[in-house]
Amino acid sequence: MKNILCLFMLFSSFGLFSQTQKISELLKLEKNMYFADRDSAYADPYYGLKKLIYGNKRFAENKSISPRQTDEDLRNTELGQTPFATIIGCADSRVPNEIIFDQGVGDLFITRTAGQVMAEASYGTIEYAVAALDTKLIVVLGHQSCGAVDAAMKLPENPPGHVVTLINAIKPASLKAKQSNLSDVEELDIAVHENVREQVKLLRNLEPLLSRKYQAGETLIVGAVYNMQSGKVEFLEDTITSLPKFAKAK
Repeated sequence: MKNILCLFMLFSSFGLFSQTQKISELLKLEKNMYFADRDSAYADPYYGLKKLIYGNKRFAENKSISPRQTDEDLRNTELGQTPFATIIGCADSRVPNEIIFDQGVGDLFITRTAGQVMAEASYGTIEYAVAALDTKLIVVLGHQSCGAVDAAMKLPENPPGHVVTLINAIKPASLKAKQSNLSDVEELDIAVHENVREQVKLLRNLEPLLSRKYQAGETLIVGAVYNMQSGKVEFLEDTITSLPKFAKAK
């Protein structure tokens, strides 16, 4: 059983599985669909999830359309913005959010730090997106082979400067991963996923704004992991099934 579980985790991390059947059913994903309307995504965060999934599907299958990325699109957003999703991602230069979700100018409100570790400024930025821009979807996006998570796994004795802040924030996920007693690659993959889950939990309980909005079902907060080899973004099933709308339906 343990070997089967390990194989599933490895295949999932290398992008050989798409969104789980459970996610597909809950979000009503259509097998051969590649597009979702932007206005509907802004109004309905569950539809916004579909828009991100379909956009990533285009990217992973080399069918990107690079929408709203012209000079005119830039000028049209001069007087304001209405992003339909907030992405909390890693600062890694190999994970460009608009590109991997195939979105354009004004679509995504993004905050990025190494290991997507958050602090006061990050919280304020996220709350601004929710309160001022009325963004209803928040995605914590980790990625395969994250250097910050790897550093936390190795727990160096004297990390330079403020790097220790990152390591300490990720340490709970790294310690949980080490308990699996698997290979270094497998443990790193587990830590990346656990780090995202811990950060989703943190935001869902962040007082006073996000916790209230989340519990009321007005703002969705979910987790995902990007695979650099396949180009696929895997939304974490447990962060989808635990959303208020779905949890109440059980």
